[in-house]
Amino acid sequence: MEVSEALLLRHHLGLLPLTHGWLPTTAQLLAAAALCGAVGWRTPRWRAVWVPVAALFGVGVAVAVHRYLGSLGVAGDPAPRMLWIWTALTGVTSAVVVLGWRRTRWWRRGLSIAAIPLCLLGCALALNQWVGYFPTVHSAWNQFTAGPLPDQTDRITVTAMQMTHVHPRRGVVVPVTIAADASHFAHRRELVYLPPAWFASNPPPRLPVVMMIGAELNTPADWLRAGNAVATTDAFAADHAGHAPVLVFVDPTGAFRNDTECVNGRRGNAALHLTRDVVPFMVSNFGVSADRSNWGIAGWSMGGTCAIDLSVRHPEMFSAFVDIAGDRGPNSGSKAQTIATLFNGDTSAWAQFDPATVITTHGRYDGVSGLFAIAGVPGQADPLGNPEGQDTAARSLCSLGRAHGIQCAVVTQPGRHDWPFAANAFATALPWLSGQLGTPGVPRIPLPAWTPDPPPATVADATHLDDATGRPHR
Repeated sequence: MEVSEALLLRHHLGLLPLTHGWLPTTAQLLAAAALCGAVGWRTPRWRAVWVPVAALFGVGVAVAVHRYLGSLGVAGDPAPRMLWIWTALTGVTSAVVVLGWRRTRWWRRGLSIAAIPLCLLGCALALNQWVGYFPTVHSAWNQFTAGPLPDQTDRITVTAMQMTHVHPRRGVVVPVTIAADASHFAHRRELVYLPPAWFASNPPPRLPVVMMIGAELNTPADWLRAGNAVATTDAFAADHAGHAPVLVFVDPTGAFRNDTECVNGRRGNAALHLTRDVVPFMVSNFGVSADRSNWGIAGWSMGGTCAIDLSVRHPEMFSAFVDIAGDRGPNSGSKAQTIATLFNGDTSAWAQFDPATVITTHGRYDGVSGLFAIAGVPGQADPLGNPEGQDTAARSLCSLGRAHGIQCAVVTQPGRHDWPFAANAFATALPWLSGQLGTPGVPRIPLPAWTPDPPPATVADATHLDDATGRPHR
């Protein structure tokens, strides 16, 4: 009984949300209390001189971090005010430890030291509330402890299941190491989801494939942990006699903060890896279809940009895409920053990966379709849901694509620019994408109706746009 109660308690603790609710608030209140105790009342000189110095240091830390992230071209501003407040408070706490160490009682020293990780935790929680990277305690624990992914197994087990004609009720996730012979791109281990229908025969049926691409700061497992992609696809397969596309969760960056935007450039040949390494590997190792009509891409944020970019650059390889809150094109800051950072200042190289330029240069497309999912309220402009003009980018690219033969639609769904929105958008798009790619037993359905455009931007709105890019200022 005691063991069962412990397991039940562990289960409930794992389900506690980290993006809202009492747990993040309580942790931040504890951090604030520890900071107040560390600062203390102390002496008049302490209050008049050293506390203001610590405060100035904290503000300086927040400004420095803000400028550093801006120099990296990290997408998604404006960041929430609480993130910068907690960044400043972490700087204040660090200064208090140094400035107030002498002539301080042991318990206040200990409290000062403890306040630093608590304030860092406050920063992490504010960041997570912004991007929704860890929805629950369980997801965070699994990420930091490298816990197993949903339905994870290995290649040996998969082979044994094939040989013994085991037909699982749910899909299977397999870690894979894909050679980078064509791209020489240093990437991490990637993942493949095999739906139950893949085990129906040996050799397996020629199922369609969806390449899953995450956001700018990413790991290949993000779509599984934060994006709920396996549970979503398992549920879809259960409603279609085990049929669903094979999913390949790729690594487009090689490192958590190596923003490649899926291009070939200064930060590595990411595009070559995705097209010349991943695609042949999937065909030869998992027996999936090699027909471009059975290949699609789904991406979120940076991955959404990658989805349309790869699709319009390689219509001979991909026939459908889902762009979830992607940008107008490769985005590592302003256009000048992007060209300098990703392409070593080579404007012609940038143009080869700019979707609008590629579409215009290519001319008429045949058999390419796409769905753009944007956050917000239908028919209304939403700068919080589209912090870098993702709604404007989607409408612009879809209009241009339609003029060149690409069948597409823009759909607005409630939410913000975070992983929970991405998870819901993928779940909504999966029936259309699966049918479009010719998944056995899945009907082909038309694109949803295009969301009405919001009212024109006002003069006040326009003052927040970057003259060089048409995007909001960072």
